[in-house]
Amino acid sequence: MKRKIGIVAAATAALVVLAGCSTPAAPEAESADGQNITLWLMGGDTPDALRDYLKTEYADATGGTLTIEQQDWADALSKLTTALPDAENTPDVTEIGNTWSPTFTTVGAFSDISDMYDELGGSKLLQSFVDVGAVDGANYALPYYFGSRYIFFRKDIWAAAGLEVPTTLAEFNDDAAKLKTATQSGFYIGGEDWRNGISWIFANGGELAAKDGDIWKSTLSDPKTIEGLTQLQKLYTDSSLAPVTEADSTPWVNINNNAATGAPEAATIIAPGWAHWSIGDLTPDPKDATKTVATWNDATFGNFVLPGVDGGAAPVFAGGSNIAISAASKNQAGARELMKIIFSEEYQNMLGANGLGPANTDYTASLGDDQFATALAESAKNSKLTPAAPGWAAVEGSGLLEEFFGKVNGGGDIKALAKEYDAKIDELING
Repeated sequence: MKRKIGIVAAATAALVVLAGCSTPAAPEAESADGQNITLWLMGGDTPDALRDYLKTEYADATGGTLTIEQQDWADALSKLTTALPDAENTPDVTEIGNTWSPTFTTVGAFSDISDMYDELGGSKLLQSFVDVGAVDGANYALPYYFGSRYIFFRKDIWAAAGLEVPTTLAEFNDDAAKLKTATQSGFYIGGEDWRNGISWIFANGGELAAKDGDIWKSTLSDPKTIEGLTQLQKLYTDSSLAPVTEADSTPWVNINNNAATGAPEAATIIAPGWAHWSIGDLTPDPKDATKTVATWNDATFGNFVLPGVDGGAAPVFAGGSNIAISAASKNQAGARELMKIIFSEEYQNMLGANGLGPANTDYTASLGDDQFATALAESAKNSKLTPAAPGWAAVEGSGLLEEFFGKVNGGGDIKALAKEYDAKIDELING
């Protein structure tokens, strides 16, 4: 993704407007009966069956209509900052990336739902996701689903090279380098892919930013962060054929491509747990002949958690989303009713059954007990989020992280780049 200066400027301006336009949560006297509301969902992670369930349950509960609109992640930040302060066009409820939650909660974009916290799950909800959606002890955005990252690999290729599942991060890096050929990445990761790359920073005890008193500061220059970046740079150089300009991608395509010939584009990838639905033997989609469906083959594909520096599981970045009610919504009661449905036992179990980690930890058993559920649970134990800084959405929207990681993985001077980008990020991170 290229840096989007115009979008960042527009987003910043809109967030300033948001700060002055927030409205309180709906009074208890308001009725949800007959209220028609809109829910924004990001990307296609929520399956159609779950969307249909929400529509049906909402209609049964209120007599109103729930309209679900899907937004693309690529322009979601600009759309949210434009729509949320506009009472005529705001979604009533919206999914939001967990890393953006601090920015929107800080400026008052969402309604205070602290009075519903216990009813919606309370202490059973994923605490790290709860924390980034809270301000001064009040709850505004709660977790929707989680999906920690873990490793997917070609068993046949690893076995042919005489390699077993590594137990440390250094072993993983060495093994991945041994699997690289002229046409195959031993480990496929884009040069600008910071969301996966930060796992090497976290594993070495580094951070992207830290709070100094009341001020957030970028910590790319911290020695532990530098250590992780140095390890990542070598891994990228030695193992990956992915473009240095590639950011978020679909690496399951690369591990699938040419799979039948035994010479795929990637021997190993890292991806959120739900990616396993897209990995496997490809056959024509019976519903659409122009597409293919993947069927997992245990003889060919396997998975394991990214190992830590000294063993165990590395602290990978926790993927997933939060969900919140727009403060500008005219349908607060209906929005609150939808939140009750989303956090119900049945819907939480439906999330898990579809490979999306449920927000309420009481229902993680719905993920099952297969290899994917085991890897997801193990990788989630030490998973981490990005800094809960008020300007973090602006940092992400600026494209600075893509630029920085791309330059690092392109062979740049890590210490010099870290100093340069610390200064740039510090200009945005406090909002």
